[in-house]
Amino acid sequence: MSFVRPEARAALWRWREALAAASVFVFGVWWAISGAALTRGLGVVVALAALPFFAAGVQRGRFRGPAGGVGVLRVDEGQIAYFGPLSGGIVALSELSQLAYDATGKPAHWVLRQIGQEDLCIPVDAEGADALFDVFTSLPGLRTEDILRVQNMPGNTITVIWRRKGNLSRALPRQL
Repeated sequence: MSFVRPEARAALWRWREALAAASVFVFGVWWAISGAALTRGLGVVVALAALPFFAAGVQRGRFRGPAGGVGVLRVDEGQIAYFGPLSGGIVALSELSQLAYDATGKPAHWVLRQIGQEDLCIPVDAEGADALFDVFTSLPGLRTEDILRVQNMPGNTITVIWRRKGNLSRALPRQL
């Protein structure tokens, strides 16, 4: 039996990296304030080292949406595989030609395009969809802030976030 409400547990789990980095920061500050004279500098270093991890944790927390959607996503050795009840497929990361965010669906979808293949539409709340954050940030020229901004944009549009240079495939209209 758990004494923590499921909603609170889900919120804590969503922000887990940021909370861990904040804990390390607080420990470093406490160490810098109350430590011996020789170790105070180490406390400052620990606190300062936690700041970039906190920023990354906040970005990951903002990316994660609600869980419990349909389908399962797996990322393995440069391949993104989505298996849903009605659709699914596999896209090779090295062959990915375009990434878009489709806010018209309920729930919203990530649209991954590979030349010569059907578009792969992955619901934002699919099981394992938070692994897409690392995949998307590895795409050349894609800024993390573009990903986070498009998720919070109002409206029902399809927004192209990233396109591989030299890509001549059919393109979705760019809204960003």
